[in-house]
This record gives sequence, C-alpha cells and structure tokens, in this order.
Amino acid sequence: MAERLVVIGGDAAGMSAASQARRRRNADDLEIVAFERGRHTSYSACGIPYWVGGATSGPDALIARTADEHRARGIDVRLGTEVTAVDPAAGRVLARDAEGHEAWTSYDHLVLATGAVPVRPPIPGIGAPGVYGVQTLDDGEAVLRGLDRGGVRRAVVVGGGYIGVEMAEAMLLHGLDVTLVDRDDEPMSTLDPDMGRLVRKALEGLGVKVASGAAVREVLLGGDGRVRAVSTDDATYPADLVVLGLGVRPGTELAAAAGLPTGAYGGLLTDRSMRVRGTERIWAGGDCVEVWNLVSGTLQHIPLGTHANKHGRIIGTNIGGGYATFPGVVGTAVSKVCDVEIARTGLKESQARAAGLQYVSAVIESTSRAGYYPDAAAMTVKVLAERGTGRLLGLQIVGREGAAKRVDIGAVALTAGLTVDRMVDLDLGYAPPFSPVWDPVLIAARKAAEAVAKDLAREQAP
Repeated sequence: MAERLVVIGGDAAGMSAASQARRRRNADDLEIVAFERGRHTSYSACGIPYWVGGATSGPDALIARTADEHRARGIDVRLGTEVTAVDPAAGRVLARDAEGHEAWTSYDHLVLATGAVPVRPPIPGIGAPGVYGVQTLDDGEAVLRGLDRGGVRRAVVVGGGYIGVEMAEAMLLHGLDVTLVDRDDEPMSTLDPDMGRLVRKALEGLGVKVASGAAVREVLLGGDGRVRAVSTDDATYPADLVVLGLGVRPGTELAAAAGLPTGAYGGLLTDRSMRVRGTERIWAGGDCVEVWNLVSGTLQHIPLGTHANKHGRIIGTNIGGGYATFPGVVGTAVSKVCDVEIARTGLKESQARAAGLQYVSAVIESTSRAGYYPDAAAMTVKVLAERGTGRLLGLQIVGREGAAKRVDIGAVALTAGLTVDRMVDLDLGYAPPFSPVWDPVLIAARKAAEAVAKDLAREQAP
C-alpha cells in the first residue's frame, strides 16, 4: 500500500519538497496531496514589485510551475483549500475547501510550508480600501487595480525594508509622488545605520521623500471611506494609495496550535534534515522555520526564496529515501531601488554585538570598473572582521550598476570561514570593464586586515 505525503503550502518549499519526493518515488509507492489556500502554486513573490513597476509581465510570468503542471507530474494539488487543523497524534489534517466543506486527510509524512504572513500592526484605518500589502500574486493584482482607479497621484510606502524600497521604486515608475515612512532612523535596517544613510540619500536623490524615525499612528480616511493620508506623531502625509512593507513573521499558528516547537522568532524548529524537532513524520521548510546562522551561531528568521527552495529539495530527498541536510545560512540578500543597488551578507554591527563578538570595521569607496573605463559606477563597501582572529563577520555594499552581486564574494568567504587577510589573496577575475585592478571588496578586506593588525599591535604594546 502506498504511503501518503501531505503538503501544506503550495509555493517554494512545499512544491519543491513534493516535486523532489515524486522524482524519487513513483505514484504506486507514494501518493502526494498538496493543499494551497490561494489560487497559484510555485510563484515568485520576490518578483511582485517588478511586476507592479512594469519591469516584467505578470502574474503568469512569475509562476514557475502551475497547479496543472504539478498534477501532470502526479501531485494532487488542491487550490482554494485551507488546512485548519493538524492532529500529529492521529497523523491527519483537517482541510476546508472553497465551498466550505471540511474533511480529514491522513498522512504518513507531513510537510509544513506555511510561509510567512505580513506584519500588520493594529493601526486605525490599516484595513481601509487603498491600503495594500505585498505578499501574494493576488496582492500584486490588487495594487495594480488600485493604480488604475484614476486620480492616484500620491503614494505612501510604510516601512523601509526590502519590500518598502522596491515598492517605492514601483510607485516612482508609475509617476507618483512617493513618500517612504519608516520608524527606523535609516531605511534598510538590515544594514548598519551608516550604510542605510547612503540608501536614504539615494532615495531622496531619486525624488522619494523619506520620513525616518516616524512610526505610523493612523491611516486617515476620506468621505468615501478610502485612504487619504497617513499620520505619524509629527506629521501627516497625503496619500491616494498606501503600500505596507512592514516585514513578515513566520506563519506558524497552525503548527503552534498542534503543539509543535517554535523558537524565539516564532518559527518552527527543525533539525538539519528539516524534520520538526521531536517528531518523526513532520517536516518544515521555507519562511515558517528558523535557520542556523553560520556566523553568529544562533537561530534567525530569514524569509527568502533561496532558502525555501533548498529546504524543499532537502525534505523531498529525505522523504524520497535519500539523505540531505541544510547546514545553515550567512544572511545574504540583495535589492535595488531604480539604479541604486543594495547588498549585505553576514552580520551587521548590532548583530555582532548581540552574538558577543568583538569586531573592527572598514569602509571604503571605489568603483565598479577601472576608473578610466566608461560608466564606472561608484560604490561604498563596508567590512566587519573579528578582533584578534580577523575572521570575516560581515559585508555590506551600496552602489550603482555592478555593486550588489559582489556581495557573493563575501558569502563564499563567510561560508568558508576566511579571515579578511586571506580574502585579500583571493584570485578574482580582473579586466577594466568589470573591475579596478583591486576589486572593491578586496580593498575593503585589506583595510579591515590592517585595522585588525593595528588593534593587535595596540593590545600587545607595553
């Protein structure tokens, strides 16, 4: 008799797990049922700001594999069906379809891929017409409908993280007056404040009004019940459309109700095989789990599609009879707003301090190409290194074309545990159209190595 794999969540982690398990086990051996409460499977939520901004078409272009394509591969995908309860003791889940019918489905293996949910604080008016989140393809369609209503001239983006700055760009591309309201002192709080300041200046240079250190207190409504402004303690910002970019939290309510373990960030806790701790038949991956940070040696919640797809592949391999593990992350992320590229990997200063690490830092300015080569673009690079050992702890980059993907040098160095002194010797590719003779990352590493050496010399001085 065939075993049954039940998957909750039809996006990156869930469908990667289902697809990998199907590759390894045929339908006579493993039945696969995937529940997805939305209307789409296997789509790129990361692409929504670029679809809204007009850089790509959608939503079909953002779907890697449709439900019908999964079904053709032997996966029973049930759209518009929400799992409302998990019973680990009995090995079953309760699902409700679009007509409201409920039924229990038993499982031999369960994959929780419930993703993350947008943070929506209890602010008066936050649920009013004209206020949009950006999490699903349906959200993207809703924003575009809002832009098409007519009379939309002013947009307020709430939150200065990745989604916030990307949606600020999308609103600019629609010709709107854009204000970004952020409770932090500088946008992109995943960077150190000195690097975030560069992002703010770049946004302002593009025409975005940035209100830093400003927490939204209320969304004000007009006589028609639609949004007309956003208010903080100090000011009111007129708005015909509001986009929320306040971050996400793990979507683990279902798992927590079933008594499954969650961590400090609310994410599910798994072992390296992505099996939920304390269970034998339950697996979890994607934005609903916490992951091990290889640099700090702590658990974090880092919601990225790159991790989700890897988690799914590992889960599917293990369910399929193989063996695979997920070693952890170093926290690499890139983004852009218009022509400004933003990248980071490893730890920022506050994270290093929280992990009990002492560090030195170096900040340099360089260019993406040889200075004499046409269109050489400026960039700022910051490196953090551990005091004493010189181990690379983090890398941050803000610049123009050719800046962001250089962060991958740091990601590899962090994974390998390289010191900044060792990084200086990396044999990177060079030609004037691609880099100065000393790549900006290596210049910053060299400056950090010098700072480590000077720090050691001071300690050893009589």
